[in-house]
Amino acid sequence: MKGTLINIAAILGGTTLGMLLKTRMPDRISHVVVQGIGTFTIFLGIRLALQTQSVLTMLLSLIIGGILGAVLDIGAGLESVAARLEVRFATEQSQIAKGFLTATLLFCVGPMAIIGSLEDGISGNYQILMTKSIMDGFSSIAFSSAMGIGVALSAVAVLVYQGGLTMLSSVMRQLLTDAAIIEMTATGGLLIVGIGLDILGIKKIQVANMLPAIAVAAVLIRLFPTL
Repeated sequence: MKGTLINIAAILGGTTLGMLLKTRMPDRISHVVVQGIGTFTIFLGIRLALQTQSVLTMLLSLIIGGILGAVLDIGAGLESVAARLEVRFATEQSQIAKGFLTATLLFCVGPMAIIGSLEDGISGNYQILMTKSIMDGFSSIAFSSAMGIGVALSAVAVLVYQGGLTMLSSVMRQLLTDAAIIEMTATGGLLIVGIGLDILGIKKIQVANMLPAIAVAAVLIRLFPTL
């Protein structure tokens, strides 16, 4: 839960600062910040991916998981939910509702929230959520300066969503072998690299559709431990 608590603190801190500044950061500063976060995200993903003890397991996990995700169309599903929520609240006059909705969609609907929360619960490593916290903190500054205190309420959604995933993964830890945890972490690391490439605008990777790869890695390593 430490990663989620840090994430919440970053959102609340960013919202407070945004309310005080009442202005957005200059574009040149925002651009540099995004580049720094994207570069570090790629580094973090590579570092996690190098923990693998079975490159073949990672490869098969990405292929099988990607196929499953594409069939289920996870990415489109997430985008559809976000679109429906935006339409539903589009006529609301309250800036609080608008700020809460916008920030919640950004902070919760994304692969980093899922991967980071599971990693935090399984291994206690909250580096992914730490990176996400920095991103969310700067986003909170911009959003709160435009939409007000409603952005801070998104911290509640983050607590429920990410905290729930972390608690679930803690239970899963009892069912997973050390080898499975290693391969899940390494496969998730490759997905993090994809997120970094997207942040930098290098290549749009369908990371959401590849999320099942993490679960596939655990299954493969249990069925074929010598793969």
